[in-house]
Amino acid sequence: MKRRMLLVTTAILSASLLATGCGKPASEPQNGAAGAGTPSSEPGKQVTLRFATWDTGDLLKIQETIARQFEAKHPGVKVQVEAYGDGFDQKLAASIGANNAPDVMYMWDFPTYSQNLEPLDAMMSADAGLKPDDFYPGLFNYVKIGGKTYGMPAGFTTRVMYYNKKLFDEANVPYPKAGWTWDDFKETAKKLTNSAKKQYGFGVRAENDPYDLQGFIWSNGGSFISPDGKSIEGFMNGNETAEVLQMFGSLVKDKTAVIVGGKNQQSGDDVFKAGKIAMWESGVWPLDGFKEAKIDVGTVVMPAFPGKKLKGVIAESAVSISKSSKNKEMAWEFVKYYASDEAIKLRTSDLPVRKSVVAEKKLDQDPLYQSFYKMLEACDDTPAFLLNPKWNEVNRNLTSAINTIMLGQNAKDSLDKAVKDSEKFFK
Repeated sequence: MKRRMLLVTTAILSASLLATGCGKPASEPQNGAAGAGTPSSEPGKQVTLRFATWDTGDLLKIQETIARQFEAKHPGVKVQVEAYGDGFDQKLAASIGANNAPDVMYMWDFPTYSQNLEPLDAMMSADAGLKPDDFYPGLFNYVKIGGKTYGMPAGFTTRVMYYNKKLFDEANVPYPKAGWTWDDFKETAKKLTNSAKKQYGFGVRAENDPYDLQGFIWSNGGSFISPDGKSIEGFMNGNETAEVLQMFGSLVKDKTAVIVGGKNQQSGDDVFKAGKIAMWESGVWPLDGFKEAKIDVGTVVMPAFPGKKLKGVIAESAVSISKSSKNKEMAWEFVKYYASDEAIKLRTSDLPVRKSVVAEKKLDQDPLYQSFYKMLEACDDTPAFLLNPKWNEVNRNLTSAINTIMLGQNAKDSLDKAVKDSEKFFK
């Protein structure tokens, strides 16, 4: 999974895809989802599957292990793992534009790439071995465009509140528990702030990805965009949205929170490790680092707004099949294996998507991991980028507005400007 689900696909990338005829593969098979007569059906012939990943380092080694295990189960098949790294989007767009797309690829930006991906619904329905009921259903909300499934969930994280038990104990403050509210959170942050030690109750990011903040907005009854994806007026700059963002800005202004991760500043993860913030909101990514640093860390579900339903957002990675692949039957076998219990257990950068694996590992009972799965139950909204194809452009204006709010600007005024600057994308 990408470290954060940043909407990094630029207008230049989108233009490149369109300019190269993306969405109309030159060599698309004429025989449906799987394609009889593909190399996978010819005895004695070597089949090479290309698999594009954004993982690097130790995580890439895990991809290689999964590929070798798949090969062992499928004699005559070679899986070529292509490590695109941080240039994933650009390299993938270039390969699609050159009619040289990998057969299987990691995927999250379905609005940009869906025209070049094979819908998986028919293959999923026909494959009894997939066991779709073993997947957490909310994960499929994030891999669909126009009601069609373009990716198989491979891993995910929800977002939880981390807290440093040592700092709580030193301040004689009870640990937060599920069911707490934002008022409880603010009072707790105030008690954990110690100016003499340059210690704060919470860390606020200097640069915020609006994607990550959507759970808070939804929890307050708001949204960045209308449910049909056609309007942001009254949503992005609605009172519910402005209240949430103003709350975070006010925490900094009141000095119960500190800005982290800006230019020449430590990341929030590192500041939390250093014991300078008592609470930190994030996905599962930093948890192993906190353990290695021997932080006595706890996790809890996010606070709720009084009288309103708690909501969350998912950061999800999936695996997809190229529409132009000449080996779709075998590509599907690889996708299915990648989402199998065996492969999921090898992967460490995110959380298991299968209930059976979670039950076997007892993650839903583990004090550090159960909050992620409790938050998953609260994730039933659709992110803005899946609702409007021009969201990347809108997102830049929204990002700028949010970052000014964190630095002390009025939330409503900043969001009104973002809406005004983005109106042209809805005409």
